[in-house]
Order: sequence, then structure tokens, then C-alpha cells
Amino acid sequence: MKGKDPMNSPRLWFLSALAVVAAASRIVPHPLNFSPMAAVALFGAATFPRRWIGVAVAFGSLLLSDLLLELTYRAGWQPYWGFHQDQWAVYACLVPTILLGFALRGRRNVGTVAAAMLASSVVFFAVTNFAFWASPAGAAYYPKTAQGLILCYEAAIPFFRNSLAGDALYATLLFGGLALAEARFPGLRRSEAKPELATQAAA
Repeated sequence: MKGKDPMNSPRLWFLSALAVVAAASRIVPHPLNFSPMAAVALFGAATFPRRWIGVAVAFGSLLLSDLLLELTYRAGWQPYWGFHQDQWAVYACLVPTILLGFALRGRRNVGTVAAAMLASSVVFFAVTNFAFWASPAGAAYYPKTAQGLILCYEAAIPFFRNSLAGDALYATLLFGGLALAEARFPGLRRSEAKPELATQAAA
């Protein structure tokens, strides 16, 4: 009897639904930098059956939600734009977050997820604020000196708190929601290797 196809399984559809709902929540009114995207990237890389799917989920959900934000912003339906000149830095920050998610595969627990999410938040804070300080727009606020960079980081601390809160909340909802669903519905649990395959691998 053939094993279940991980590419067409209830688990894959459930993981996809969690990621889509979390990403779509960006259009709901929220504080600046209170975003689900780092948690979605970490979750996708850590849980999807194929690594490339996790990468596609991370970048695809960010791109599509940015597009949705931009369209609804232009329509006057909400106050947050989707695209801006420093957007490249946001996308670049997904790379280390995805790598952290890969490191979580097979070793997910509260401690490892919390540490990975915190590291991702710090990277986002460091990279995006450096990008703003170095950009032409940043020159209107901060001089291109070490002191100017420090001032830029200091001014961004309230937004960093929002990032930490958003990352913590969405990571809890995504990873916690999956854990609860796996406990309640055995069909959503990750498929284990067949005994004969495990024997061959050990030989």
C-alpha cells in the first residue's frame, strides 16, 4: 500500500490555510510594524513538507499581501501602503528567517521557536533601519555618520517593540495552532517514515 502523498494531504492544506489567513490579516488595522510576515516565513520553512514550498510561501505571501495592501491603500480603504523604496530590505530579511525555519525542522518546541523568532526580529530591526538610514529618504532625518545611525536605531525602538509583539503573537498562533490541531486530529500529523525504509537507511 502506497504512503500518503505529502504534496496532496490534509496537513499541507491546513498549513497553507494557516499561512494564508495570517498573511491576509495585514489588511486589518494594526500598529506600525505589527506584522505576521516573519512568523509566516519561519512557520513555512519549519513545517511544510518540502523546503521549496516554505520558501515560496514566505516570499509569495509577502508579495501578495503587499500587493493587496497597495491596492486597498490606493482605493482609500486602509492607511497602509504596500510598496516603498526600502522594500528590498524587508524581502532580504526573509532569507535569514527562512534559514532559521529550516533549522527548526524536526526540533520544534517552545524554546527553539521563541529563540528563532527573537533572532528574526533583531535581524529585521537591524537591517531595515540601516537601509533607511543609508537611503536618500533617511538623509532628510539622520546624518550619514555613526551618530546618525545610532539616532536612527534609537528612534526605531518603539517600532521594534511592535515587531516583537507581532512576531510573538503570530508565531504563537501559527505554531501553537498547528500543535493543537496535530493533537486533536491525527491525520494532520507529520507522516513518519515506514519501518522498512528506516531499516534500509540504517543498513
